[in-house]
Formats: sequence, structure tokens, C-alpha cells
Amino acid sequence: MPQQSKRFKALVAKNPNPTPLSLEKAVDLLKQYNNTKFDQTVDIAMRLGIDAKQADQLVRGSVVLPHGIGKSLRVVVFAKGNLADDAKAAGADEVGAEDLAKKIKDGWMEFDVCIASPDMMGLVGPLGRVLGPRGLMPSPRAGTVTPEVSRTVKEYKAGKVEFRNDAGGVVHAIVGKISFEGPKLVDNIRSFIDFIMHLKPHAVKGNYVKSITISATMSPGVPVSF
Repeated sequence: MPQQSKRFKALVAKNPNPTPLSLEKAVDLLKQYNNTKFDQTVDIAMRLGIDAKQADQLVRGSVVLPHGIGKSLRVVVFAKGNLADDAKAAGADEVGAEDLAKKIKDGWMEFDVCIASPDMMGLVGPLGRVLGPRGLMPSPRAGTVTPEVSRTVKEYKAGKVEFRNDAGGVVHAIVGKISFEGPKLVDNIRSFIDFIMHLKPHAVKGNYVKSITISATMSPGVPVSF
């Protein structure tokens, strides 16, 4: 485990025996931890009572948070014709087909989200070896393979976040910036929690949510009661 800085140790000392707090109090405490010069990103981690090895218990998808995430995502779109025009009009940072595929194959990865219209998947499929490990491969389940490219681009530009559980059954997501007003952070976090609750797999028995923790880029985690 990396050695903690004096600053981090001082923050931990503010709440040496963390117990789960209401969401509002957890956000208040998190904001008290903010003593850096940059605008830290706020993250949520939900430990779920799922078996990540079972395909019918995976939790993944995307959700539009009510107040965005505090940064504009760089969005690329694989589309042709009218759909390509729609994607450009919606604010996509790069739109293309064969030319875009070649650019990515050659090593260009300056984007956060990759969207494709269904007819482009024959072209996009071979890029899975490059995009997959980075979590950028378009998929119908995540909503990034869609004929509604214009709407989807606008959603990501407005603050849509993707998520998927890891091997330990934990779902991580960005839910805003530490500079957000408290009520807006609460709104975003509650929206995310509610959405994950809605996705509970039918195969899960017992407690679905085991723990919820929020943290900022350089802060200790704050457990949230639920």
C-alpha cells in the first residue's frame, strides 16, 4: 500500500472511525475534505452482492445524471450519410467510417466515448482488440450501438456515464466535481444509486447492495448509509 501523505493522514484524522452517513451528511463531509487547488472528481463505488462470474448477474449500462459530471466528454461516432450529419450537428468531436477506423488502428485514442450506428459494426468489430480493453467498444447493452446517434451524442455531452461491475462485484462511476453545490452532488449520487437499484438481476439472492462509498480524487472514502 502506498505511503499516505501528511495531507491525506490529516483528512483521515477528521473521521478516524467512519460510519455510514446519510447521503447529505456524507457529501458535506466530502466537501470538508477539499483542500487542493484543483477541482477534484467525485466518484461512487457500490459493492454489490452479485457473482461477477455469472453472466446473468452482471450489472452494466449507462445513465444520464441530472447535473452532468463537470466535464465535456470527447465523443467519436462511426456513421455515414444522414446519421453522420446528425452526429456532427449534435456535437460529436469526430465522425467517420473507414477513415476513423484506420486512425484508431494507427494508435489514435483521444476520446472518452465511442458510438456506432448498427450498420457500422462490421467495420467496428475488428477494433475490439483495441477498444475493448479500454472500455470503449460500442455495445447495444451500453446504448452505444444505436440508430439514435444524435440523441446519444447529446446525452454523453450532457453528462451520461457508463458503468460495469468489476471482478469483485463493485460498480464505479464519476458523479460530478467537488466544486458542485451540495444539493447537486446529492441529486447526481441519488440518481445513480436509484438506477443501480433498478438494475438488480433477478438471479441475485440476499443483499443486493453491500456498501456504498463516495470519494474525491485525493480524499478518503466516505461510507453512505442506504
